[in-house]
Amino acid sequence: MSEDRSVLERDAPGPDETVGYGPAPDQVSDLWHGPGPTVALVHGGFWRPEYDRVHLRPMANALREAGWNVAAIEYRREPGRPDAAVEDVRAALAALGPASGPMVVAGHSAGGHLALLASPREAAVLALAPVADLRLAHRLDLDEGAVADFLGRPPDERPDLDPVRLRPGAGRVTLVHGTDDERVPVEVSESYVAVHPEVSLVRIPDAGHFVVIDPESEAWPVVLRELAALAR
Repeated sequence: MSEDRSVLERDAPGPDETVGYGPAPDQVSDLWHGPGPTVALVHGGFWRPEYDRVHLRPMANALREAGWNVAAIEYRREPGRPDAAVEDVRAALAALGPASGPMVVAGHSAGGHLALLASPREAAVLALAPVADLRLAHRLDLDEGAVADFLGRPPDERPDLDPVRLRPGAGRVTLVHGTDDERVPVEVSESYVAVHPEVSLVRIPDAGHFVVIDPESEAWPVVLRELAALAR
């Protein structure tokens, strides 16, 4: 099975506005204004600089059409400087602030890792095909050394950045993962939930890595359902 990556290149309208939360060019968030609760999107791409928030535009527009207020946050992606990414996600979410009302943080792939790691303790988190166990992801050599490239060292030397080795926040956490994911195998999420059984794992049969951010996929209703459940 080959992964359908078409959503990464699909045209979609840009945001209503882009706001900064820091002085660096990547310290910005794209906003789509909707009437409902806020969902903050954290993009994936194995923390590599060539992948940015633009590929989430189809997802962001579909969520706004479904009634959500949407923020797609950008963060610094500098190999060997993982703290920059983590600090940026925390700062971006803090900048959205209480004025945005109840918030769900939804991260995909490496963005799922950052959502689990950097979300406010009370926030609900929807982690989509997340890199939730860095040691396992490193052993599986995901994206040809992505974990070590991100950390600048083996994951055992940065347990503070490995979600599986940290206590989840007080908010509800749900993982959604396709059983046929070739980029981040579902066993990575299964490993996380084995350590944190209070966390829910929703497996989507026969689904790959990118369908969970694709509004045209058969997996999309599952994503909408789980987002709505976390917002209640």
